[in-house]
Amino acid sequence: MPQNNPYAAYGNNKILTATPAQLTLMLYEGAIKFVNIAIVAVEKKDIEKAHENIMKTENIIMEFQSTLDHKYEVAKDFDAVYSYLLQRLQEANIKKDKEILEEVLEHLRTMRDTWKEVMEKTANGANLDV
Repeated sequence: MPQNNPYAAYGNNKILTATPAQLTLMLYEGAIKFVNIAIVAVEKKDIEKAHENIMKTENIIMEFQSTLDHKYEVAKDFDAVYSYLLQRLQEANIKKDKEILEEVLEHLRTMRDTWKEVMEKTANGANLDV
């Protein structure tokens, strides 16, 4: 019989009540977390764990890419960035290359920080059409 997990319930509730802008921020945070885990796994030569977390990051990036609204010109720029990040993640996964993962991590942190700024300037993303 499954036990009640208050942490899981909190996490689920946080997702269910989040605005689209907050969900986007959560995805950036998740991608950053998975790249960090992959970097440590590469350092420890844990190939399976590195692969698993690189794939999780790729899935998040593909989700970002698939939800771009191409009626806005900036979507082309984001599409190009996401394509580049996917290419670098695939290369990092093949080579198990820590430096490539650190490059991707830097890009993701910049994008996350920019997203946070946008949210702050738009009343926590309430006025964003994500």
